Amino acid sequence: MSGLATFKSACPLNCWDSCGFVVEVEDGKIIKIDGDKEHPITKGKICGRGRMLEARTNSDQRILYPLKKIDGEFQRITWEQALTEISAKLADVKQKYGSTAVLHSHDYANGGLLTKIPDRFFNCFGGSTELIGSICWGSGIEAQNWDFGNAASHAPEDIYNSKNVVIWGRNVTRTNMHLFAYLQEVKKKGVNLIVIDPIYNGTAKIAHSYISITPGMDGFLAIGIMKEMLRLGLQNQDFIETYTIGFEDLVDVINSVSMEQIEEITNVPRETITNLAYVYSDGPTATYMGLGMQRYANGGNTIRLIDALVASSGNVGIPGGGANFGNTQVGRSFDSAALTLPERKQETRTFVMAEQAEKILTASEPPIKMIMVSCGNPLTQVPNTALVEEAFRSVDTVVVLEQFMTDTARMADYVLPSATVFEEEDIYYSSMYHHFVNYGPKLVEARGEAKSDVWIWTELAKRLGFGEDFDYTREEFIKMGLGSLQDEGITFDIIKEKNHVPLPVQLVPWHDYQFETRSKKFEFTSSLGETKGYDGRLKISYPRESIHSNQSLAQKYPYSLLTIHPLRSNHSQNYHLIEGLQSVKVEVSKDIAEIKGLEPNDSVKVFNDRGEITGKVQILKDSAQNIVCIDEGQWHLFGGSVNQLTSHEVSDNGLGSTLYDCLVGIEKIDE
Repeated sequence: MSGLATFKSACPLNCWDSCGFVVEVEDGKIIKIDGDKEHPITKGKICGRGRMLEARTNSDQRILYPLKKIDGEFQRITWEQALTEISAKLADVKQKYGSTAVLHSHDYANGGLLTKIPDRFFNCFGGSTELIGSICWGSGIEAQNWDFGNAASHAPEDIYNSKNVVIWGRNVTRTNMHLFAYLQEVKKKGVNLIVIDPIYNGTAKIAHSYISITPGMDGFLAIGIMKEMLRLGLQNQDFIETYTIGFEDLVDVINSVSMEQIEEITNVPRETITNLAYVYSDGPTATYMGLGMQRYANGGNTIRLIDALVASSGNVGIPGGGANFGNTQVGRSFDSAALTLPERKQETRTFVMAEQAEKILTASEPPIKMIMVSCGNPLTQVPNTALVEEAFRSVDTVVVLEQFMTDTARMADYVLPSATVFEEEDIYYSSMYHHFVNYGPKLVEARGEAKSDVWIWTELAKRLGFGEDFDYTREEFIKMGLGSLQDEGITFDIIKEKNHVPLPVQLVPWHDYQFETRSKKFEFTSSLGETKGYDGRLKISYPRESIHSNQSLAQKYPYSLLTIHPLRSNHSQNYHLIEGLQSVKVEVSKDIAEIKGLEPNDSVKVFNDRGEITGKVQILKDSAQNIVCIDEGQWHLFGGSVNQLTSHEVSDNGLGSTLYDCLVGIEKIDE
């Protein structure tokens, strides 16, 4: 490709927004990335993380050739050697220990449809140890599965039907910029905006009301609002009686705690709680929930209590309402089984993503002998870094598919160079916020000897005897994944032609009040939870690390650590490319600064029994008390991951992390 040309493309990043791109290419090189003004949701606006994909593609730091660690040092090898040796090791492990002695460690760093191909590989391999749940939002998705039968959000434009909008624990200026644009628009039309968050953030700045809350205690606020609704007779009794089950169990929970306790626990005044009861009863009121508050030991219960508030106030199934957390109905539009061939699996074992390190170290029958890593950087992103490092070092062979020498790649025995988004063709969809699928063409040739992940898995399959299952082009694989969508006119050719196409989802979920639970009703007491061996009732529950549940720990480590998404990097992806990110920033609430005598740019140590990290102080302008914030994703080279401090224990419903359930101490240190 020679000369300057402009193409439509799409952002692959694991993000709420899933933006449309316009990409300039000159003489076979990506020159510039802008937003696609014709995209109906993202409307030409993109964030710095998306723009950084140009730097990621063109960076001199990219891994361009297969690497093998020999005597502790990486040496370049041929693809033939890498593929032959890796496939031989896979075959040997399977023969000696069984296929589940291989762990496929991954995350969701790429939103492409063909990121499902590794699952096809391991199913055809006979099975493997798989990861379930999510570090990011597993508790909340599972919670909404318990309540509704699925996690489904309203379409972005439905916000125009809202009278009130509550942004609960979600800083959309940093993580969901196009929702922020909608908030600005509906505010001008008179919609009442309320932000509930431990930190006064960019979203709170445009809100009519900001409500500061003690971290991890959001469920108690939901109980308090429902308590006031019941006292004032503001609940939607018709919806409760007709379309729900288990409300009596919820009332028992509400009656078991006093308003005085709720005020003390949440640090939210009663008058504010009463006002919120009126806000929810005077709808339509839309609730947009963030990810942080479900990253606690009580995280699933927290989301369920907010769901219960939305339901009992009658804001389910109506335009302008909704308990908007995730939107898995988007991903369910595709035919995953056609791509992954689950029927080929002969044996399986699962680890919850957050606790994979502990499971690696304790696994038997069989032990984990080999780890294959794709679309992830567990040495930075998985909680309890020291344990993750110990686990990965304990395994005979680690293979990492990567573009850069991340913390995980540095620990590998083999590193296979992976193509970037512009070096391969795929379709991308958001499973978080909107319902459009976007087309991403191949725009440039892969640099060096980098290859697409699909090519790598295909070549390994050939050497392991099931190459015929991979004897398809990328286009044929994409068409497989589109499945029955093609019968509805959503074909690959149409997606390529239009660049972005809406998927057939419910724009107002549950408008017919046909829920996907066993009872076909909204379940305040969950039958799915009971089926899985849990108490399906809502309950009073606290974070695992708090003054209410562990007084001695809270006295030793009195501050709550929040591990915030970085503004300029999608998790750990860009730290090595942006010099301004290459130091640890420790944000503290004003009360901590006063107690500890801290000034901006002071050096501090943040610590607990799991580890420690050092960084430079910044002081939060407004927040709840006793809060320390450190961005997640930092590389070891630049000070180390905040996950040196976080716990790997799982949430109350078994599928999420407890990253925010973390108490720390802080001390000033000499330069």
